[in-house]
Amino acid sequence: MKELFKTIIADFHTSPLPKFHRRETEIPSNSRKIVTVVGSRRSGKTYLFYQLISDLLKSVPAKNIIYINFEDERINPAQEDLQFILEAYYELYPKGKGELYLFFDEIQNISGWEKFVRRIYDTVSKNIFLTGSTSNFLNIEVSSSLRGRAIVYELYPLSFREYLRFTGTDFSDAVSTRAKANLLSHFRKFLTAGGFPEMAVTDERLSQKILQSYFDVMIYRDIIERYSIRNITALKYFIKKSVSNTANKISVNKIFNELKSLGIKLSKDSIYEYFTFAQDCFLLFLVNRYSESLTVQNVNDKKLYTIDNGLANAVSFRFSENTGRMLENSVFLELKRREKEIFYFTEKGECDFILSDRSEAVEAIQVTVMLDKNNYNREIGGLIEALKKFGLKSGTILTLDDQREIIHEGYFIKVLPVWKWALDK
Repeated sequence: MKELFKTIIADFHTSPLPKFHRRETEIPSNSRKIVTVVGSRRSGKTYLFYQLISDLLKSVPAKNIIYINFEDERINPAQEDLQFILEAYYELYPKGKGELYLFFDEIQNISGWEKFVRRIYDTVSKNIFLTGSTSNFLNIEVSSSLRGRAIVYELYPLSFREYLRFTGTDFSDAVSTRAKANLLSHFRKFLTAGGFPEMAVTDERLSQKILQSYFDVMIYRDIIERYSIRNITALKYFIKKSVSNTANKISVNKIFNELKSLGIKLSKDSIYEYFTFAQDCFLLFLVNRYSESLTVQNVNDKKLYTIDNGLANAVSFRFSENTGRMLENSVFLELKRREKEIFYFTEKGECDFILSDRSEAVEAIQVTVMLDKNNYNREIGGLIEALKKFGLKSGTILTLDDQREIIHEGYFIKVLPVWKWALDK
């Protein structure tokens, strides 16, 4: 194993970095903390590392950087083998000087990795960077071994701004008629194809097959293998059923009854577990109804969202037929990128997103394809009800391509196209 690590380290030092597009997520290189980047598979975590390493190389010698990708099929070490990484490095560079920077990609694959990382953080280097594809990595800040030593960043598929950069599209002009039409055209493609980086540069004829392969990897490697799932038929039905309900409320009882009617035996406890597994690998997200009571939040139905519109379209034909739900899922993902605490509101009417800051509602957002006479009262009514409930004076309605300002019952409502809102960093 030591000789393999020597080869991997030497190859990294003698090969140019792969080409990458710069992401907007900013990762500090000198925080003196264990910096961990988590997110779904294929969201760009490895290339974010390349971006950070490229910046470091402006002031740090290449030989002071160790990069190991634990998804390399040649690597299958046990915890005790991790020490060979350092031994291999010091045998390659016995007279090395300066601080080391250690990048460990998908280190979650090694059981007991925390002990190794803590030891080298305490004895070798404070410059440690990790990636992982499960939200369990979020728990490392409170684990007994790494408490106070780690900071976590979440990486999602491309934002619309990043998508435009990947496709080489100028968005400095969002005012002229021609520029707006061009941006709306790109947004429609983004809305359907999603934001996985590979999709921005892939022929549309191949995109669906590639996205379906992403889905299969998430299902088999991140759920079935990791949690030793035996009832694969029930799991796949559950996941596809959930994805087809993106941007809708979802009920465990309803799923349980549907499975039962199809002759698929699965307990309600197992369904709850499946939701946990799907959230853990960043495939699905559940949003609570806003309430000051945690009990009320947990009892009410959740709203469900999916990691990517393109992925949802690739595995659920029903989703691709509903522009409104694709639009709402896109807004949800952008709010996650902006690190917002997200709820939904429902009483007489409903408001899609309530944003909270320290348990206080601070913003209300409604999403609809268009605001016209057919849905005006419903969309405005749900938003106004939320504004009154939380003592807010203004709200936002996001649409596909409608922009105006409305005063309703003394409340100020800004109507904006999602694409324009998404470009406002």
